[in-house]
Amino acid sequence: MTMPGPALAGLFVYAKDLGRLASFYEEVVGMTRVHESPDFVVLDAQDVQMVVHQIPPHIAAGITIATPPVRRENAALKFFFTVRSLDVAHALIGRLGGVMFQERWTSSSFVVRNAMDPEGNVFQLREPAA
Repeated sequence: MTMPGPALAGLFVYAKDLGRLASFYEEVVGMTRVHESPDFVVLDAQDVQMVVHQIPPHIAAGITIATPPVRRENAALKFFFTVRSLDVAHALIGRLGGVMFQERWTSSSFVVRNAMDPEGNVFQLREPAA
């Protein structure tokens, strides 16, 4: 696979289950897998690149991922993505092992909901306001 030009912005997400977490963001956000190795997967969206990086086995052995996932409360960052439909994203998130929270906020530009991926990372989805 060839690597695209430099993304405008990006983030790293560390994963216990690399394949599951990369597939989750591919499907929910509509990202494209542009590179993969045993240690990481690079996903691209229009304005952001996500690198899902495998947590080393000796560290991952001490991490428990529950079903449903347990919210990671101690993260200092929360990322967001814009999707076409929060309802479609909600169905995908549930099917793929994540959770979409019920709270909904509306501004003049977006309708916003928070969600959690299968490993407990909280993120936000935004749908353009009608």
